[in-house]
Amino acid sequence: MKILIINCGSSSLKYRLIEADTEDVIVKGQFERIGIDGGHFTYKQKNGGSLERNAYIPDHEEAVRLLVRILTDPDMGDLESLDEIEAIGHRIVHGGNKFTDAVVLTPQVLKEIEACSNLAPNHNPVNLHGIRACMKYMPKTKMVGVFDTAFHSTLPEEAYLYGIPYEYYKNEQIRRYGFHGMSHQYVSEETARILGVNPSELKVITCHLGNGASITAVKNGKSVDTSMGYTPLEGIIMGTRSGSIDPEIINVISENDHKTLSQVMDILHTKSGIYGLSDYLSPDMRDLTAAYHKGNPNAIRAIKAYVYQIVKYIGAYTTAMGGTDAITFTAGIGENSSLVRSLVCQRLSVFGITIDETANENGNDERIISTPDSRVKVLVIPTNEELSICRQTKALIQE
Repeated sequence: MKILIINCGSSSLKYRLIEADTEDVIVKGQFERIGIDGGHFTYKQKNGGSLERNAYIPDHEEAVRLLVRILTDPDMGDLESLDEIEAIGHRIVHGGNKFTDAVVLTPQVLKEIEACSNLAPNHNPVNLHGIRACMKYMPKTKMVGVFDTAFHSTLPEEAYLYGIPYEYYKNEQIRRYGFHGMSHQYVSEETARILGVNPSELKVITCHLGNGASITAVKNGKSVDTSMGYTPLEGIIMGTRSGSIDPEIINVISENDHKTLSQVMDILHTKSGIYGLSDYLSPDMRDLTAAYHKGNPNAIRAIKAYVYQIVKYIGAYTTAMGGTDAITFTAGIGENSSLVRSLVCQRLSVFGITIDETANENGNDERIISTPDSRVKVLVIPTNEELSICRQTKALIQE
């Protein structure tokens, strides 16, 4: 069974064609700088073949048209016919309160997704562009929507409500939604598999640490709390995002610096986080790590604050779940920064956590990095959101 995965960003379209029964990737690639000069696309095959080309790509519809043409190209393509694709799984960022599982995409469902666009104005509309383009060029293929917020739909009321008048939840759906759901779901399931434990018997804290970052408490296979909230701005310090702050700070910056609300929000989204804390040294953890080892005080300040917040959330979620069996690091920083993992785990020694620094420093694949006598297992697992979409799409169409 072949499933095509489509993930549309504001100026990009990433894709993977997966043999769902074996989970082998047949072909993968992406279209970049859609609607912008300097467009570029790649097509990489399992057998090592590849195609890479610069081209102006005006919109997502044109990207889908080119993808269909390449997939079925007599010389380069991996399909004789589009009929070989059993289904297309689309990543959709926000499902609001309506969508808590993967769903077959019908005209009515698309209207309801569009109604959620106010919750993700930079994401849902472009996700819909990709869906409609696929429906145009592959009208006979079943379309499935997989939502980034769905995994967190199991949060209990006390975890998703904010301390504001309840009418804002009832009337405007203001609540904690959480994000990176596909990553947290995939990583928590892989943690259970590696440890040989049924997910329903495991308490795991998953740390998705990239430019955007979130931490999730997964108890018995269900998300019970997560650090991102109504938007992806809440939570821990990130690459350029502030994470959680005292709301009154927005008013203070606005009044003292004579800035509009939108200007202050731009600061919180693009000039804060480890970038702002490092006095604009860099938003990239690789740069900060190099500077940290040279004793740069700006890098040291940013990394220490970043690590502290991760530790604080892990401690809170351990308490909320009544303990934890495992902590798993994933995404760009989580998978690649041995420094961050080491500093976090040093501060978690109160929970009986010890890591094997050799295992922590070496390897770029999934592995356990805690010592055999560590009371809590610590793992590194590369995330695979596309495979999570594939699995959910396959499960839905086989029901």
